[in-house]
Amino acid sequence: MIQEQKSRRDTPLRVLFVQTSMPVGGAETLLVNLVRRLDPTRFAPEVVCLKERGPLGDTLAEEGFPVHYGLLKGKYDLRVLPRLTELMRRRKIDAVVTVGAGDKMFWGRLAARCAGVPVVAAALHSTGWPDGVGRLNRLQTPLTDAFIAVAEPHGRFLVEFERFPDSKVRVIPNGVDVERFAPPQGSMAIREELGVGPTTPLVGILAALRPEKNHELFVAAASRIRHAVPEAQFVVIGEGPERRSIEEAATLLGLYDPTNPQGSALKLLGNRDDVPSVLAALDVLTLTSHNEANPVSILEGMSCGLPVVATNVGSVSESVIEGQTGWLVPPGDKKLLAERVTDLLNEPLLAKRMGEAGRRRVVERSSLGVMVGGYERLIAEIYEQKTGRRVAAAPQQATPQQAAAEMQARTSDAALSY
Repeated sequence: MIQEQKSRRDTPLRVLFVQTSMPVGGAETLLVNLVRRLDPTRFAPEVVCLKERGPLGDTLAEEGFPVHYGLLKGKYDLRVLPRLTELMRRRKIDAVVTVGAGDKMFWGRLAARCAGVPVVAAALHSTGWPDGVGRLNRLQTPLTDAFIAVAEPHGRFLVEFERFPDSKVRVIPNGVDVERFAPPQGSMAIREELGVGPTTPLVGILAALRPEKNHELFVAAASRIRHAVPEAQFVVIGEGPERRSIEEAATLLGLYDPTNPQGSALKLLGNRDDVPSVLAALDVLTLTSHNEANPVSILEGMSCGLPVVATNVGSVSESVIEGQTGWLVPPGDKKLLAERVTDLLNEPLLAKRMGEAGRRRVVERSSLGVMVGGYERLIAEIYEQKTGRRVAAAPQQATPQQAAAEMQARTSDAALSY
């Protein structure tokens, strides 16, 4: 029997990623990297932010990617559905990927169904509060072709806890740019900026200042570390609503002086556009979250050759291998967290070995190429199954000139604000 040959689609698939907004954060940074790296000969990515674009949305728009925003005027604005549906139809969207739980997951998938979009997927980046899926979003499971988990344990969580069908759960590990986040040649400029000596022990945390990241644990552990290593200094990289409470906690413990932030033992750096350089200046990276899936900050630190001490939540143990790439501690255990960090500060050779092992693990398992390839295969596979049409074959290598020309051609339509 002669097998019927599928027709081939020669134009790139238009892929719409749906977010609420794009502030500086782990999931948003992943999305920026994904949009930038999708093969432009096969995929034409666009982003819709239901509310405002946010800093990272502005960045993508400045780079020429269509970024639509302002479709949701308020919490109970039901007109978001026809607005979003009309946008998908007008832009002739072939695939919709919602990013995270909540309103974007609900409205994005429902609008995709109304617009007749062939591929509907939901990417999730957490394992509970504040990003629980909720009953209304579970009701849309039949409308969804794939639920994207960011690590194997996260995938099991989506099946066992969220009750999504095993056949629809796909694991695509988070990825980082291992060329940009790389072991440093030198980090003196950042240390000079911070007023930290070249050999001063420096411990950091990279996370948005939100309740679930539990910076209070980092502050409490920092106080204990200072008793063991009095010269140790600490940096908090990120911004968010918990900044004042972190400052207050650090002030009570004598780590932070509001009248002299630069001279304080703990420095809050806010958002930075030179995160790789700041990480390069650290000796140890920590993460103290109540819950996580596969946090990007850990991968970025490991890619820079840093040992990591983190709370053993979510899928963190997929990256931080106990005794090999760092140490795991129970959530909320400030005593053990402080002890593990102190051990690494006092044993630089051990810290170096762990950092090197972490770098190797990220390069092998969590590079941007691995993540982007996973999304490309998933979207193309579902599209071909649903439409019977083959996606344009992946070229061996697109030159920078070809990629730039393709980008110019497919972003000629300006993104709209509603």
